[in-house]
Amino acid sequence: MSFGDGGPSKGPEEPGSGGTPDWEALADASAARARRKKWLLIGGGALTAAAVAAVVATAVVSANGGGPSAGKHASEAPTADGLPTGLPAPEPSFSSVAPPPPPDPRDYIADVKKDRLPVDVDAFFPDDKLTAGGRTYARGATHRTKQCAATTQGALGAVLTANGCDQVIRATYSRDGVAVTVGIAVFDTEAQAKRTAQLATGGLASLSGSGIPVFCRDGVICRRTANSYGRYAYFTVGGFTDGRDATKADKDVYTTGDDLTDYTFRRIRHRGEVQASAAADITTT
Repeated sequence: MSFGDGGPSKGPEEPGSGGTPDWEALADASAARARRKKWLLIGGGALTAAAVAAVVATAVVSANGGGPSAGKHASEAPTADGLPTGLPAPEPSFSSVAPPPPPDPRDYIADVKKDRLPVDVDAFFPDDKLTAGGRTYARGATHRTKQCAATTQGALGAVLTANGCDQVIRATYSRDGVAVTVGIAVFDTEAQAKRTAQLATGGLASLSGSGIPVFCRDGVICRRTANSYGRYAYFTVGGFTDGRDATKADKDVYTTGDDLTDYTFRRIRHRGEVQASAAADITTT
């Protein structure tokens, strides 16, 4: 074996080559080392890219306030039109013009120009029987006339005429020997009706017939009332059907009169409500 200045030779030698280097083998070895270095570089680059991607993903998740497995927040999922659902919903808009107030039912019974429903017996006394406070009253005779003074006793006729009475509608109801006649005097305006009720003297004449005998006539003492609502003044006269005088102690006379007065008021008010409701329906359509 020969030695040079650099020590023993490290290159591969073929057996029996006498120390001459195998240049082809050296070339193959160099190529193999180059390939290994190339693959190491590629692998390192992939690992580096993966690490960067992981850092970016972590930063995005942290910015969204979720954990590593939170993914995209449900409220930020896109809708069918491509807009995220997390955006605030549009607020409703309202007109700055206030709607008109509902009609006042009284306006429709305060003046003949607005009160357009029929004025007759059926408009105010449609039922053969009426019930009030658990008490049932049977309707007797009814009557309607434009001769207002003919339906009264004493000075009431002159008051009706002076204030422009158009007509008077009467009906009598009875129960357990007590009868009450209700009369509705019709005017063009509320002021006329109110003034008539305030100035009323004398009283309404009772209406007999249809099973009810004459009552509250020939000086018999009976209870009388006078009221008004809208363009209507309404009166009652009530007492016993056997001709007895009524006193303040006779509760049945007072109860029957109050029930009929309340019934008449509600019928007049209902007339206004029906017309106001119809006017409101027209306005809103």
